[in-house]
Amino acid sequence: MLSCLSVFWHATAMAALPLLSQTQTQEPAAASPALTPAALADLLDNPEARQALIDQLRAQAAGDKPAAGGTAPARTASSQAPPAEPAEPTLLERMTDGVQRFLTGVAADMGQGVDDMRALASGRSLRLDSGTAGAALLPLALAAAVTLVAFLLLRMIAMRIYTRIDHWVAELGCDAAASPARGAPASMRVLARRAGAIVGALAIDVVVVMLAVMAGGAAALWGTPGRGALDALAAVFLQAFVAVEIVKVLIRTVFAVRHPHLRLLPMSDELARYWCGWLLRIAAMAGYGTLLVGPVMAATLSPALGRLATMLIMLAVYIYAVRVIWQNRRAVRERLDRRAAGAATFMGSRLRFLSRVWHVLGIGYFTILLVVSQVDPTNALPFMARATAQTLLVIGVGSLLILLLNTVLAKPIRLSDDLRRRLPLLEARVNAYVPATLKGVGWIIRIVIVLLILDAWQAFDLSRWLASDAGAAAIKVVLNIVIVLLIATLAWTVIASIIEHRLSQSEERGMPSARERTLLALFRNAALIVIVTMTLMVLLSQIGIDVGPLIAGAGVVGLAIGFGAQKLVQDIITGVFIQLENGMNENDVVQVAGVFGTVEKMTIRSVGIRTLDGGYHLVPFSSVDVVANHMRDFSYHLGEYTIAHRESIDDAIEHLRAAFAELMTDSVLGPEILEEMTVAGVTAVNDKGVTIRILIKTTPGMQWAVQRGYNRLLKKHFDAAGIELPYPHTVVYFGQDKRGYAPPANVALQTERVDEGENARAAGHTRRRLKPEAAGEDSAEVLGNELEAREEPDADPARTS
Repeated sequence: MLSCLSVFWHATAMAALPLLSQTQTQEPAAASPALTPAALADLLDNPEARQALIDQLRAQAAGDKPAAGGTAPARTASSQAPPAEPAEPTLLERMTDGVQRFLTGVAADMGQGVDDMRALASGRSLRLDSGTAGAALLPLALAAAVTLVAFLLLRMIAMRIYTRIDHWVAELGCDAAASPARGAPASMRVLARRAGAIVGALAIDVVVVMLAVMAGGAAALWGTPGRGALDALAAVFLQAFVAVEIVKVLIRTVFAVRHPHLRLLPMSDELARYWCGWLLRIAAMAGYGTLLVGPVMAATLSPALGRLATMLIMLAVYIYAVRVIWQNRRAVRERLDRRAAGAATFMGSRLRFLSRVWHVLGIGYFTILLVVSQVDPTNALPFMARATAQTLLVIGVGSLLILLLNTVLAKPIRLSDDLRRRLPLLEARVNAYVPATLKGVGWIIRIVIVLLILDAWQAFDLSRWLASDAGAAAIKVVLNIVIVLLIATLAWTVIASIIEHRLSQSEERGMPSARERTLLALFRNAALIVIVTMTLMVLLSQIGIDVGPLIAGAGVVGLAIGFGAQKLVQDIITGVFIQLENGMNENDVVQVAGVFGTVEKMTIRSVGIRTLDGGYHLVPFSSVDVVANHMRDFSYHLGEYTIAHRESIDDAIEHLRAAFAELMTDSVLGPEILEEMTVAGVTAVNDKGVTIRILIKTTPGMQWAVQRGYNRLLKKHFDAAGIELPYPHTVVYFGQDKRGYAPPANVALQTERVDEGENARAAGHTRRRLKPEAAGEDSAEVLGNELEAREEPDADPARTS
């Protein structure tokens, strides 16, 4: 608030300063033909003026002196070889030079001021004697009196108009509050009319100031001797009056002490009265002190006294401003904190930050104003006005851009239903980029704001830096970095979305297999590593770092790691090729490196197998030479059944087929059999018996369940038919002596039994009647976990949902 109002005053003062400079420049020029002895003594007494006069006379003498032959060698040389432009002084050099000139000038002004005060005390006149002082100050006094009287009269008339406007806005606000049915349109109408009323009041106040200045200027012209031109001192007063009163107009517009409905900032009447009075006093003291008191004293008394008076006035303004700011630092902080608690997040954070540093900013601003006004009094006010205006404009525009960016990017990005169905995680990933993008753009905007503020206060020449090679190179690097990051982000988004599309469940493909999940996860990680590595390398090269040694060093380190981790590299490479060739998947029954069991987990480096005894075996792929997968496409139950030599092979095959026919009626195992049973024939005739081989083709993984079910039914059929499954045969030798006689054998004869004919049961066999399976009776007792393993993907709710 303080900086905003100060910039208004400086902007108006900047407009009045050129006129003042012209007046002060024209006055010595007009007076130089009739330079009085007192003025010449003052000129020679000032060290700076005396040195400037000496330099000017020497330069004029050197320029007017012709060379031999009527030519000017210096000019000819200068035209042939133009002098090199001096180097631009740095900020430190300019500050040092300014401080040095300021201290030298203050010392000279103090010495000259003491002498001038002594001369005044002794009754001597400095610039204007008693006879001419009245005539010189008469236009100034007349202009001031007429201007102030006209201003007061016009202000009294304008106050009545302001009161009517304030009542009109208040009545309009009450009508809108009394008719809630018209809601939003009424509120917009109230805001529009209130804004028009404020602008109208501001225009009336400005017109009052201009009319008062016109009246004072007319009086000054009437009172000026000759009545042909405006008196210089009267012009100084009018310029100061315009500058100060315009600033006061803006201050009164912001606070509107007597008309609360025309007030820009929401605050109480007491608070508005306090800050308005303080700012009006600051504006009057600083404006009239620097634009009126100093120039008038310099013109009527002496330049030294004018500069000393300006310095003392600015010092008093500085002390007064710092005192008020320091006394109100806690109250303003508490008020801003309360306002931040009820504001939005964006404004709340900035209000909280401002509440903690506002007093530091205010004191710093007035400190810079004091220093600049003394170091470079001619350009102090234009510089402060321009710097303050640019600072406030940059901060306002930057805050507005950040607010708009937050508003736009805070809304989640919505993709089409078809795109969300095909790429389910794309929307979440794109929305995840929003905070990072917002933060990056916000930091870029903040950096630009800081650079523009430094440029406003001449701490950094932004335009010169942008035109230089270093600035162009920096902008090029920033643009290249942004482009590289955008390309890397786009590439990663596309690759990750495609992989996630393959990993997601769809009606056409169903759930991906373990092999697909492993390979796609591998490709995603590899793509991420490649993109990140290449992006880092390109970014390092863009900021000027030579990546050649880094690449060479990475190659050496990678070679060393490769030699030290050969088994790990072999594990990964073998695992990649095994999974590319679809050697095994999760839940497959395999035999790998001598381990037979079910695959529970597969990574890029190893496979985890659960054996029948419950043991978990972790087998690295580097030790895998052969993969025997028993669940690929189809399986076979290979059965070899041995019968006694006395049995009929054809009868045995008939019962083998009968057992298979009964197995096909089973509701659980029957659907798992793909083809009719194949009887391969007799594969062995040996001392144990006759071996018959059969083949039953089944679905993958069901060969063991079919084997158990078929063996059960076959045993039932063989028992019913009395087909002997032979015991091991043994040859007994009793031995004999040398004469060829064998010892008698103690043989027990079998007791007589019922003659069973050719269908006698084998020794140790129990004959049972064949009982066909009842309808609906399944062979569930012969099943292991084969069906569970096959149905596990469909039984998972997460996969079927």
